[in-house]
Amino acid sequence: MSNSGNPIPATLSDRLRKSLTFEPDTNTTNKPDFRELHLGSPVSPLSARPAASTSSSSSGSLSGRTGRPTTGNSHSGELSVESSPTGGGSRRTSSVSSLVGNVLPAGNICPSGRPVEMMANRSPKPEVLSLGTGNYGHGSIIRGGSGTKPGESIVSGGSNSSKSMNSMKNSRRLLTDPDELRRLGNERYKKGCFVEALGYYDRAIMVQPGNASLRCNRSAALMCLNRLSEAVKECEEAVKLDSGYVRAHHRLGSFLISLGHVENARKHLCYPGSQPDPNELKKLQTVEKHLNKCADLRRVRDWNGVLKESGAAIASGADACSPLFACKSEALLKLRQLDEANLNLLNAPKFEATSCSQTKFFGMLSEAYILFVRAQIDMALGRFEDATSSIEKSGQIDPQNVEVAYLLQNVRSVSRARARGNDLFKSERLTEACSAYGEGLRLDPLNPVLFCNRAACWFKLGQYEKSLEDCNQALVIHPNYTKALLRRAATFSKLDRWDESAKDYEILRRELPNNNGIAESLFHAQVALKKSRGEDVYNMKFGGEVEVVTNLDQFKAAVASSGASVVLYKTLSDLQCKQIIPSFETLCSRYPSVSFLKVDLEESPEIANAENVRVVPTIKIYKKGSRVKEMVCPSLEVLESSLRHYTL
Repeated sequence: MSNSGNPIPATLSDRLRKSLTFEPDTNTTNKPDFRELHLGSPVSPLSARPAASTSSSSSGSLSGRTGRPTTGNSHSGELSVESSPTGGGSRRTSSVSSLVGNVLPAGNICPSGRPVEMMANRSPKPEVLSLGTGNYGHGSIIRGGSGTKPGESIVSGGSNSSKSMNSMKNSRRLLTDPDELRRLGNERYKKGCFVEALGYYDRAIMVQPGNASLRCNRSAALMCLNRLSEAVKECEEAVKLDSGYVRAHHRLGSFLISLGHVENARKHLCYPGSQPDPNELKKLQTVEKHLNKCADLRRVRDWNGVLKESGAAIASGADACSPLFACKSEALLKLRQLDEANLNLLNAPKFEATSCSQTKFFGMLSEAYILFVRAQIDMALGRFEDATSSIEKSGQIDPQNVEVAYLLQNVRSVSRARARGNDLFKSERLTEACSAYGEGLRLDPLNPVLFCNRAACWFKLGQYEKSLEDCNQALVIHPNYTKALLRRAATFSKLDRWDESAKDYEILRRELPNNNGIAESLFHAQVALKKSRGEDVYNMKFGGEVEVVTNLDQFKAAVASSGASVVLYKTLSDLQCKQIIPSFETLCSRYPSVSFLKVDLEESPEIANAENVRVVPTIKIYKKGSRVKEMVCPSLEVLESSLRHYTL
């Protein structure tokens, strides 16, 4: 390329002739045109001074894009020029024949577009200014970045800037094109990336909120994320937007089967003019069959049948139906399995109400029925205030239901009877308190709290048989009722039934290992049991700590006591010994009437020799100085079983 109207200044020509020697070239039309450089500041980019006029010859080195003005921050009139000429003229060659000094004069450019080597043994290196790297090409001097290749001519705001602008336009188009967003969402959905897919669908719906198919796609992603209530709402919205959208109807029908809403599910699954999925239709029929049986059995109070059919309906496909879980809990409660009933209801799926969810179960609106069962369980667990709150909410949701109204009245009456009984008990009016609790039990015969409270009255009145009977009733309904078990253990003691008393205290000790009162009661029950059997209980003491034995005389005295002694033989360095010690100490707290001893064989070898102990950990049980049981590396279960056998 040449600019005939912009000759090179004489001073620059002189400098070039001194530093470089070019091969003779008769063709000067393609000779690069060098503009005078403005080198006023070392920190500013190199720039060409404005020339009087510039023109490009017909044989110049512009590419096919020559003549297109640049955009962006480029100066007016600058062109995007390729690094090597593509015009029709002959290409000029040059070679370095001599170098003057070690410094390349500013602005010296060889025709190849690469900086001239300053020394023969030095590799090409772009000149670095404070604001970037200077790379030189034909006819242009610009400031490039780290990604610019040597010899590549780039004009700021040229082709790269245009590509960047196009990329930004494409990105903006992507953000506003619902079809493209849907396509990307579908791709992520097929790959199992449901959160990402949901994000694309959300953005598409923001642009096109009235698109039914986008709502339907979003519902599928929500379902895969286990957000069923939101999925149902999206399908409902899709159907509202397009009442004839078959896929949305079928998908909504499938969701409603999971929720147990069989009638609504059938309307959408069997939408007029469409063919339902045979698998979904079969699932619908199976769930409906079990639901109908469940309702019939509940009507006649066949709670075993209700438990079976409700579980079958859940297993058949209605696995998101909260009322079915409530039905199962109600059956468990009536079958006196209170803990299981409570746990099952706590684990029931919880979903927000939708416009299609106002389905009735057993004559009650679904949400009202769940609260109805919750109130019964709260009553049985002694949470009277919670029970009252739950049944009142149920009544507000379904005020016309007879069962809800009856339970509301019953809960209020039982709560008043229990409060009256508590007040009378505190006033020591025990007989009247028994009558008040009895009134509550006539209204709610499966209330373990009222049975336990009345047992306390009988106990204080000295009527231990009646107290024991009420405790047993409470524990039949609620086997893990700690207060009833404690009251029964104390009642057994009053009746001199020490074996049964000790068993109850042992259970309590396992449940409440840090309760010293229970530990002491267990000790006294065990001592009384031994005494009732004629065993020597002289010098028996309340235990609780493992005694360390260090010599043979101390060992003989400890195991010769009238009670049982359990000895752990160990060494300090053995890993299994370290693992068994915590269990050994736990058993010590559970069996306070038993002496627990530790012997370190490395510190007391004479005891090891006397007892012939060769392997650790070894545990031996002694009674009155005689060994009755020997165990090597026993498990906690084996050790506790042996303790129960030999110490009671």
